[in-house]
Amino acid sequence: MSDPAWPTDERPRERLLAHGPQTLSDAELLALFLRTGTTGMPVMALARHLIEEFSGLRGLLTASRRQFCDVKGLGTAKYAQVQAAMEMARRVMDEPLRQGDPLRSPEDTRRFLTSRLGTYPHEVFAGLFLDNRHRVIQYRELFRGTIDGAAVYPREVVRQALEDNAAAVIFAHNHPSGVAEPSQADISLTRRLKEALGLVDIRVLDHMVVGHGEVVSLAERGLL
Repeated sequence: MSDPAWPTDERPRERLLAHGPQTLSDAELLALFLRTGTTGMPVMALARHLIEEFSGLRGLLTASRRQFCDVKGLGTAKYAQVQAAMEMARRVMDEPLRQGDPLRSPEDTRRFLTSRLGTYPHEVFAGLFLDNRHRVIQYRELFRGTIDGAAVYPREVVRQALEDNAAAVIFAHNHPSGVAEPSQADISLTRRLKEALGLVDIRVLDHMVVGHGEVVSLAERGLL
């Protein structure tokens, strides 16, 4: 049944049901999510305005609560909806690992880490603590802020790995700039962590840098 609130040429709900969500534009998907516009601005116009205001869906979905709620037509209720939708998507992507399946390939790891770290507006340093079959024991976000030698404490990382009874670990952090190229500080930190964990027979399998749509593996670059 058609929705009379939509113009005849802009009925994304009907197009989604007939042809699939992949056929809709970013603005159409956002309009379906918003459901209603504001006074003087129909929902499609609002959706297009928001896409432009935040330079795309990514900018909108990763905006801080203040940035999001400051925009006319949005508010805390819609912010909560966005956060809940993003968390559901993360959990769907994480589910195989949370069920104890092993990491079978670098692509498994990339997908997992992108779902976790790819939308943060600030730097987060994390570890995937693994058993001897490379099954995930625990994913932990260990440090926040600029990731360099002063911000990450190897002693704390070793303590956490021992507490989790890990046999191996994969480190990861994001670059909010979107550029996944590892810095010299990233390489130096990884080597320090590898040395510290080697003293207690815990292997560092990789350190991955997560950008926007790209993940760079230090192991694949031969930088471990």
